[in-house]
Amino acid sequence: MKTWKIVLAALLSALLFSPAAWATGYTQTKYPIVLVHGLFGFDNIGPVEYFYGIPEALRSGGAQVYVSQVSAANSTEVRGEQLLVEIQQILAATGATKVNLIGHSHGGPTARYVASVRPDLIASVSTVGGVNKGSPVADVLLGIAPPNSISRSALTSVTNGLADLISFLSGAPNLPQNSIAAAQSLSTAGTARFNAAHPEGVPTSACGSGAATVNGVHYFSWSGGQPATNILDVSDPFLVLTSFAFAGASNDGLVGTCSSHLGTVIRDNYGMNHLDEVNQTLGLVNIFETSPVTVFRQQANRLQGLGL
Repeated sequence: MKTWKIVLAALLSALLFSPAAWATGYTQTKYPIVLVHGLFGFDNIGPVEYFYGIPEALRSGGAQVYVSQVSAANSTEVRGEQLLVEIQQILAATGATKVNLIGHSHGGPTARYVASVRPDLIASVSTVGGVNKGSPVADVLLGIAPPNSISRSALTSVTNGLADLISFLSGAPNLPQNSIAAAQSLSTAGTARFNAAHPEGVPTSACGSGAATVNGVHYFSWSGGQPATNILDVSDPFLVLTSFAFAGASNDGLVGTCSSHLGTVIRDNYGMNHLDEVNQTLGLVNIFETSPVTVFRQQANRLQGLGL
């Protein structure tokens, strides 16, 4: 028992007092970082952040961080145009010429859209559990709710209502919501159409890496591969259930490992599920894996090293 206490104390000391982890300027990038939320996401609802504890952790090392607020549920293109307006406002306010985009889930394609249509404004795009080649979960939902069916009407009513509620609670009640358009964007077929129009950074092989730099924009990705990670997290059973849509292929509960690949693949097998990737639910993540907060800080430092 005494030996374990000594080992634990040593590990905690290494984490808390590591010069690299807490050095001044560790996350200080040249360009502001903009975090882009996924489906049914938000910037914050009261004290609860979508990117739980991540903005503060990045700012603590010197980063200038903004959290986007686009439609909780809508097509990639609609969300992308909303994000573009936000980025232009950020650039006007800060005097910066570019931003670094980090998008989670549907936030990945949303960020990619902006980088595709306005690469001059974007230094880098990093996708976290990004739906870069579609999700079987979206395919299943569209399959059980075909057009003009009662199930489609019911699904639309419930999900649009949820998206409206999220936007209202997060202080953006006027953002348009269209959950079916979101599902179509996130489906395998919808993503294939999007990638044909916006191919930057997308791997040409089934599970490879994409171009690291396109039109001056640097592309990165990382993701988890473990649907269940913490017995105390009430969201884990849901992600275990949705993971069955992947027929045994590696996934984080909502996005397949190979689908998450974009540009330089930093890692695709973290012991994280789809919500762990942004330190949810409320920090209840896998205690035997690197903290997702640390992974975001490491990416900021990586961007710093590239002069971004």
